[in-house]
Amino acid sequence: MYVFFLCCVYYTGETSFEVETEADSNDITEHPHDDKPRPYVCTVCDKRFTTKQQWNRHKISHTGEKLYSCTQCGKRFVHQDNLSKHTNVHSSKYKCTECGKCFGTNSDLTVHKRIHSGEKPFECTLCSKRFAQSHNLVNHSRIHSGEKPYKCHECDKAFSLSGTLNRHMSVHTGDKPYKCSLCNRGFSLSCNLLRHKRQVHSNRKPCECPYCGKLFKTSAELKRHVRIHTGAKPHSCRHCSDRFGRHDQLKTHLLKSHNDGTWFTCHICQRKFSHSGNLKLHIRRHKAVKQ
Repeated sequence: MYVFFLCCVYYTGETSFEVETEADSNDITEHPHDDKPRPYVCTVCDKRFTTKQQWNRHKISHTGEKLYSCTQCGKRFVHQDNLSKHTNVHSSKYKCTECGKCFGTNSDLTVHKRIHSGEKPFECTLCSKRFAQSHNLVNHSRIHSGEKPYKCHECDKAFSLSGTLNRHMSVHTGDKPYKCSLCNRGFSLSCNLLRHKRQVHSNRKPCECPYCGKLFKTSAELKRHVRIHTGAKPHSCRHCSDRFGRHDQLKTHLLKSHNDGTWFTCHICQRKFSHSGNLKLHIRRHKAVKQ
C-alpha cells in the first residue's frame, strides 16, 4: 500500500491504509518536498504522476468501472490487485486476534491493531499531536498550513482533501448507505457506523484511565475524562478569557453569557447558531430528512 508523508514523522512500525482507487501516492500535492518530475496530469482532478502507467491506472478511478468481481460476495473492484487483497478477507489470512476482524493485507491489520493498543507512531513536528495512521497526520498538517483547496458548491465549506469533500456531500444529499446490522440505523460515513457499534452495541472498554483506572469504550471518551485529573481546558471562548474542559460547556457559556441578539435560530427546532452559514447548513439537513 501507499504511505503519505507531509512533514517529518516519528515512525515505529509499518503502516498503510487501503483505498479502492489508489495511486494517490504519486500526487504531487501529497509530496510537497519531493522534486521528482511528474509530467502526466489528470485532466479531471489535476493530480500529477511520474509515469504513464500510474497515470492510466489513476484515470480508471474517475470512470467508475469495476471490472473485477469477488466470486464469494459479489463486491466489485477497479483493479485486479484490489480484488486479490479483498479475497484475503474471506480466507481470514490477516485476522485480528482481539476482535476477529479480517483484512486484505498484513499492513492493514497492523494499522487496525493500533485501535486496541492505542499506539500512535506518527507525530506532528509542529504541535506534537500523534496519530495512528500517516494519512491522518497529513490531514492534520494542513491545519497548520491552512491549505483547503476543495470547496463544497452547496455551502462553500472548504476541505484539505478531495475525499473529505466527497464524504461531506452526504450532509446535503442525506444519503446514509452504512447500515447497522443490529439496529438498522443508517450513517453517512463508515467511521460513524464503527463508532456507533463500539459505543452502543459493544460492552468492551479497552481504554483505561492512567490516573484512576476507570475504563472507557473509546479513546475520545478517555481523553475527555482525563481532563478531570489534569485540569486541561482546551475549549476557549472567543469573546472572553474563559476556558472549558468540554465543548458542550463552552456552548452553554456562549448562550448564557454572550447572547447579544446576534444568534441565528432554526425555525424548525429552535436550535441556535452563532453563524448564519451554520444555520443554513442545519436547515438543509432538516429538508434532507423530510425527503
